This record gives sequence, C-alpha cells and structure tokens, in this order.
Amino acid sequence: MGVGSGVEREQLVDLREAIVWLPESTSVTERKAAEMLSSEIKRRTRVLLSTSTSLLSGRPHIVVCSLDKLPNFDTRIKQRLEAIESPEGFIIEVNDTQGERPLVFACGKTPRATLFAVGRLLRTLKMRRDFLAVGKGLSIVAEPHYPLRGHQLGYRPKTNSYDGWDLDIWEQYIRNLVAYGCNAVELIPPRSDDAPDSPLFPLPPLAMMEAMSRLLSEYDLDVWVWYPMIDDDYTDAKTVSLALKERQEIFSALPRIDHLFVPGGDPGRTPPKVFMDFVAKQAELLCRYHPQAKVWVSPQGFSADWMNEFIAALKTEPDWLAGIVFGPEVRIPLPQLRDLVPARYPIRLYPDITHSRHCQFPVPNWDMAFAFTEGRECINPRPHQMTTIARSLLPFTIGFVTYSEGCNDDVNKIVWSVLGWDPETEPEEILRDYSRYFIGDELAEAFAQGLLALEKNWEGPLLTNSQVRTTLLQFQEMERKASPQVRLNWRFQMALYRAYYDAYIQARLRYEKHLEERAFEELRTAPKIGSLLAMERAEAVLDEAVTKPICLDWRARIFELAEALFQSIRMQLSVDKYFAIHTERGANLDTLDHPLNNRLWLKSQFAQIRSVPDETERLKRLEEILNWTNPGLGGFYVDMGSPESLRLAVGGKSFDEDPELRETPHIGYGFHLQGPTSWWTHLETLYDNPLKIRISGLDPKAKYRLRVVYGGDRVIKIRLVANDTFEIHPFIEKPRPLRPLEFDLPKEATKGGTLTLAWYPEPGLGGNGRGCQVSELWLIWEEDEG
Repeated sequence: MGVGSGVEREQLVDLREAIVWLPESTSVTERKAAEMLSSEIKRRTRVLLSTSTSLLSGRPHIVVCSLDKLPNFDTRIKQRLEAIESPEGFIIEVNDTQGERPLVFACGKTPRATLFAVGRLLRTLKMRRDFLAVGKGLSIVAEPHYPLRGHQLGYRPKTNSYDGWDLDIWEQYIRNLVAYGCNAVELIPPRSDDAPDSPLFPLPPLAMMEAMSRLLSEYDLDVWVWYPMIDDDYTDAKTVSLALKERQEIFSALPRIDHLFVPGGDPGRTPPKVFMDFVAKQAELLCRYHPQAKVWVSPQGFSADWMNEFIAALKTEPDWLAGIVFGPEVRIPLPQLRDLVPARYPIRLYPDITHSRHCQFPVPNWDMAFAFTEGRECINPRPHQMTTIARSLLPFTIGFVTYSEGCNDDVNKIVWSVLGWDPETEPEEILRDYSRYFIGDELAEAFAQGLLALEKNWEGPLLTNSQVRTTLLQFQEMERKASPQVRLNWRFQMALYRAYYDAYIQARLRYEKHLEERAFEELRTAPKIGSLLAMERAEAVLDEAVTKPICLDWRARIFELAEALFQSIRMQLSVDKYFAIHTERGANLDTLDHPLNNRLWLKSQFAQIRSVPDETERLKRLEEILNWTNPGLGGFYVDMGSPESLRLAVGGKSFDEDPELRETPHIGYGFHLQGPTSWWTHLETLYDNPLKIRISGLDPKAKYRLRVVYGGDRVIKIRLVANDTFEIHPFIEKPRPLRPLEFDLPKEATKGGTLTLAWYPEPGLGGNGRGCQVSELWLIWEEDEG
C-alpha cells in the first residue's frame, strides 16, 4: 500500500520501514522512550519498527536519545539542544536531505526530555492502519512553561476505575500522559479514607504501590505520595508511634519517592501545631530512605483561626518544608495565600478535575436533572472551563498535580497537561490533538467537536437546551462510521455513553414534567370526584414514568455501553453490577431513572392524606399541595435553587473571574433528597461571604411575612438581615429535617418597594466552605391595617 495521493507523497516521509536508532549506551528511560515509540506505532498502524544502534543504508531512521549521547549526524541539532534552558526541553526535526536515509530526530536535553520528545513525535506522526509517515520539514523546539505537570493516580476502592487496573493498564495510561508532557504521578498509600480492599484489586495495595513506584522510576517521572493524617489524636504517643511505623513500611518499600504531600484536611482534622509537628517527624523518617525527597503540606479544611496558626507556623520557615499545596477547601483565595506564604516556599496546585458538584470547581449552576442523575463523579470533559481554571490559578504556582478519582476526567487531564506545557494553547486545538492521537485521523475533527458539544450540553436549563439532541445525533453518526477498533476504544465509549445519557435525561425530564402537570390536573378535580379517587388518578399518571417509560432504545444502549466500559477500562458505573462503592463515585447507571419531578414527594403526601379520616381535611391538604408555590394575593415566591433566583442575586463575578465560585452566589445541591424538588437545590455562597438577593416591585404600603426553607447539606448557624439594617433573625441553626420557617418583616424594610435580604454564615468555619444555603422563599402580603 502506498503512502497516499501524489500531493501527500510530496509532503510526507514514509516511515513504514524506519529503524529506531538508539546509542549503544542508553539509560532505562531512553529505552522506555524507544519502546513507547514502537509500541504506540504498532498499536495504531500494525507497523513493526526494528531498533538498532547502527545506521543502515536505504532506510529512514528515528533517532531517539538525549543530548549527551547525540551522535554527530547533524551539528545543528546538538547546538539547538544546547541552547534550550529547561532540562525537559526537546527537539523534533525531520532531515530528509540524507538521500535515501531520512533522519527523524526526537531528542531531549535529558533522558526525561527525550521521553517527551517521543510523545510529541507520536502526536505528530500520520498514523492509520498500515500507514506511517511524518511531514517533510517538520521542526519543533519545545520546553515547558511550568516545571510541575502531574496527576494523582490512586489505587484504592473509592475510585471509579483505577482499582481494577493491572500494571499493564497503568503503564499504558502513564504512557498516554507522558505523551502530553506529564512529569509526575501521585500515589496513595494502602490506608487512607477508604475501604482496605476492593474485589477488583489485581494486586494487594502495597504491592501495587511498590510496582507503580518502580515503573514511574523507569520512566523517570517524579513520584509523589499523598498521605493524609486520618487518625483521631496525634498528641497521643501510641497513635504517633503506630502512624510512623506504618509510614516507615511505605517509605522503605517504595524504590522511589520524590515528594510527600500531607493534606491538612479532606480528610483529617488535626490542629495546625500538632499537624506540623507530626509532618516534621514524617520528613525526618522519609529522609532516611529517600534523602532527596521533599515534603509539602496544605491548609485544606482549616477554619479562620487554624489558618492564622498555620501561616504563623510558616513564618518560622521550617527547613524540612519544601512547599505549600493549594487544593480543595482552602478558605482563602490563591493570590492571598501566595502573599501570606514566605517567598521561599513554592505553591503547587492540587486542582479537583474529577468532580462536577460538591467540589472545588463545580459545573456552574448545573441543571438539577443532571446533578441528581449524572452525579458528582461522572464522565466530565470540560475543556473550556478547565482552561479558564488553569489560566486563572497557574501563574501563582510552579504547576500542578491534579486530584483525580478515575478515568472519567481523562479529557481534563490532557487539557491540564498541555496547558502546563503551553498555557496559551486553545482548548479546541487540544481536543483536535487528543482526538487525532487517541481516536484517529478519520474521526478526529468530529470527535473533537463532539467533546466540545458535551460541555455545552451542561450549559443552561436542560429543558430548553437544543444542543443535547444534536450532540447525540453527531455521536450516533460517528458510531456508524467508526472502525471496530474505535468502537472498542474506551475513550470513544465514554463520550458515546455521555451523549446517550444526556439525551435520555433530557427526554425524561420533559416527559416527567408533563406527567406532573397532568397529575395536578387530576388533583384539581378532587372537590368534584372526591379526594381518594383524585389521588388515585394522579398517582397513576405519575407512575406512567415507570409503567409507560420512554426512549427505551437509548436506555438499553446506555446499559450496553456501561458493560463495554467495564470490560475495556474497568469503569464502575453501577454498585451492584460493577462493584462501585457508591452512586456518588461514578455509579450513575444506578441513578439513570431517578425521578425528575415531584413524584416521590407527592406519593408520600398522598399516603399521609389517605390516613386522614375526614374528607374536608383531605381536600384541604390537597389544596395546600396545589398552592405550594402560591404566596397569595400581592405576594412573591421564588424557588431559590432555580435560574430565576440567580437573577435576584446581588454581587458575584463571571466564571472567568471566579472559577471556584467562592465569591459568587450559585446553585447548590442537597445530599439527602427530601420534600419537594424545590428543596433538592438551593442558592448558596461559600466561606464567610453573605448570600444577598434583591426583590423589587413590592407594595410600599403593605406589610409582608417571610417564609423560608434553609436547605443544603451543611448544618450551620445563619443570620438574616433586611436592607443592611433590620435583623430578621439572629444566628440560628438550620432545622433538620427541613421545614419552612416564618418571620415577620418590619414594614420599614419594604416601604421603598425594594427589599434586600442578606444571610450571613457563622464566620470563620472550616470544612468544605459551603455556607448559606436557601432553598425556597415566600413573601406573604398582608394588607395595611391603617
């Protein structure tokens, strides 16, 4: 088979007969680079490249080596490599002036840099079945912008896929990350905030940790260890002794540790002084086995007082400390932290790229239907949002090791990796590269556009998002055109699963909203036909979501793809079927049919009303349900977890300015779903920021009564003030279970026709930072008695 059309032949160098050239004396990492090159080419093309330490006539050669072993094939290459400043910089160049022996150089400043050169070359080669070529005149000189570009790969039961991976899968995935410039991997010890074992583990935890450390060392990637302090009391001598003994076992077993990261919280809750004292002991112990290893800490989950203590401890500048980590639940913004931390300590990012809600970077104002079906740890390509986040935070740091719980965030890992190398790269370019390399040239543009479309699926109200159906149609067309190899590709399967899932949820949402409207029509007939019959008919309508389901072909395809993903990449999309530990950990096959209307609440209300013996009382209770959102004549109502509430919110910034949403009111989600759907979501703010809304158009002569539901997942004390002047209630604890509370509003608060309500959280709290959370609000008009 030829290399293509006449134009293509003129522009390409045929490499199907190429030889991978290595110097006679090579490092382990250079040999890994050559193995990676040959293996990845074979995987994509079926072309088998041989390796040699000699130049053979008549055949092209791919030169793989670092600067210190570069032969005198081309003096310009050596000179240009010497001019590169970064030890991770490299050159890729095609020299086709050698007659019948073109030379392709993939050479780095160091052995590790050579690995990155090979990765970039692989992403540049023209590869398809029985076809391998490179562009004539190709010349790339590259070095990374940020020195640290890594990802946490934790072998533990909590993850949505990693616990099912054997060493071969790990090596393949590490190669994939290396191809995009990843230079660090963070491991997790056998004991963390997790179960001690998984039915999917191919090796015991410590054995796998040791094997991964050895594997990473062969690729010359930095080995980080994330080691939380999860014991109750580190002032107890016995606890300290056992904890150090446990760490000694880990430190002595691993052949390579470059960095130890001890988070201050999430998990763990140890006061800063005790925390720092114990980390100092760990640093001393670590130095015995890995003398060059460095120790890092984070102030995650610290309260305001603890943060002050932590900063004071840093001011003493302990020698054992190498740097600070900015991760989830750090209560002060990164720029402020950078100002407070002594200049000698660099800051590393620990960005959560794996979760979509209840996390450091939630999908802003995600539709409730997605939030409670797709869930917290779903397949989540967010190329534009991740680019915004990275560009916003990276300038204050030396780089990142991302927080990941599985392969669901694979696209996000690549986006961060590329931006760590070149932060000016646009997300569209990253996705085209990703699609070419992992899916293939034939579907590269379509797949890249499909990933962009999946991010758009999550923008705005789902009911009116016309993008969702179009996205599915595009992926179905790709599926029809895809080769057998692409259909078996887990990255393709993940995106296809998301496209079907999104469309199915949208169809169900529209259907179940319609069923709820029909059910309310039945309830309105209760005064004529009787409460019991009206409830029976309403319940039968609501149950049509189960008895007359829709889009069963889409649903069946989702289940087929879930099985395919378990087989291909051990993705655990169900607790019962695939051994996930919880639906919150990516098992959204189990929440696929979660009700998207008030069916559960209404049926529970019907059960209670049926037990009432008096018909008049039953009718009254049904009337209350029908008028739930009715504030009465002259009143005002808002579902505080709806897009409408965002239009009332005061303050906040754009996503570009505040990607953590730490200063911006936004929609949040409850953990324990109770009551009507309006209680499942809420408007919330983070940390000490007040939640403010402004309501206009009120009757200046009227008196109003406030009814409010304080929802959310966090039980804290909150205070309510009107117009910055009138305290409506002092700090009170949110009631559990949820129930409406009522308060009188001073007439003076609304006499101008506009009311500003401000909720203040109990100041200085640590933990996840979620503060004020308000689910529902009524202003009930009371006629002026005067």
